[in-house]
Amino acid sequence: MFTGIVEELGEVTAVETLDDACRFRLRGPVVTQGAKHGDSIAVNGVCLTVVDHEGDEFTADVMAETLNRSSLGALRAGSRVNLERPMAVGERLGGHIVQGHVDGTGEILERKPSENWEIVKISLPADLTRYVVEKGSITVDGISLTVVDAGADHFTVSLIPTTLDLTTLGHKQPGDPVNLEVDVIAKYVERMLGDRAQGATR
Repeated sequence: MFTGIVEELGEVTAVETLDDACRFRLRGPVVTQGAKHGDSIAVNGVCLTVVDHEGDEFTADVMAETLNRSSLGALRAGSRVNLERPMAVGERLGGHIVQGHVDGTGEILERKPSENWEIVKISLPADLTRYVVEKGSITVDGISLTVVDAGADHFTVSLIPTTLDLTTLGHKQPGDPVNLEVDVIAKYVERMLGDRAQGATR
């Protein structure tokens, strides 16, 4: 489990294309401290397993299903990525509960800078609209953010200077893809209410 508080802005150093997968080599001095084979690290919000670790770099295999359902397939050597290690038991939950399971991808539609923050408009797949509400939580490229406005096919978030400086959202431009993970609590509530409604009609 993750919190959506990005620990560092890492870099893809190599991409190896396999028959039905990719192997990424990524640099991240912070997240590789104490890393070992089998550990989890979130890369742009996608939970990946450490295959190998050497110095400040690690490798991770990404299957075709993940490449198809996330924006990781667009990564190339030199791409910047958000990195986060799983939350340890007893630590503060600074963001919100993030599983590292991407629900879909959106696209940066518009950026509106102001003096102290920036409003970013992001497209929203139709099947995720019901989970996104004003002032609710959403994960964008692994970043825990608060929804400012929730539309039928888009939402907006407000980014503070720290987020702009230390994450991929400070560099992405209109047309760039982003990974989206909606609040898992909303999905559980939907399921429970659906089961209750079915039970009432039996």
